[in-house]
Amino acid sequence: MEAVPDQDTSICTHCDRAVPVANIDLHYAHCSRKLEKCKICGDMVPRKNVEDHYLNTHAPVSCSLCNETMERDILDIHKGENCPQRIVTCEFCEFPLPAIDLAEHQEVCGNRTELCHICNKYVRLRERFSHEARCNGIIQDTSVGSSRNVRETEGDQGARRRPQNDFSTKRLLFTIAITGIAVILGSFFLQRKAEPSDVH
Repeated sequence: MEAVPDQDTSICTHCDRAVPVANIDLHYAHCSRKLEKCKICGDMVPRKNVEDHYLNTHAPVSCSLCNETMERDILDIHKGENCPQRIVTCEFCEFPLPAIDLAEHQEVCGNRTELCHICNKYVRLRERFSHEARCNGIIQDTSVGSSRNVRETEGDQGARRRPQNDFSTKRLLFTIAITGIAVILGSFFLQRKAEPSDVH
């Protein structure tokens, strides 16, 4: 069986495709009448769909969270990493909130205190991990020494701890007072917001 020789081709000046020479005139007439080259990506698009192609493929889009307009290809990155309204969680309380509010929230939340069960001191949440590492280090170091050294260390720590506990007590009372004021103000504002709806 003889191999069929390759057909001679010619390049269509409208779509830049190689077309058999025998069909070039018919192809060009159809191509130039029905198709248009996208000025952005170079794809050949049916003339009736040119506007849809632009809107669905190339037109800038708005972020559904913050309404910022951007190129379509960076929208997913923006929503996942850069959008100020994307939802993130506080590292201290794991509360979900918009990223734009995270720093202010964590400034307050990280200053809350919890009782360290090792040394019975109140420790800021933002300092909890470094405190636990130091606190565990102190206990491990003291357990290695002799009983006399342990008693001396405990005596030294007890003498040093008294003013710190006094300071921690003051801080705890201050935190409780601030929390109480915040609760009172919050209930006052919620009550004021509820009043107009009761009137209707």
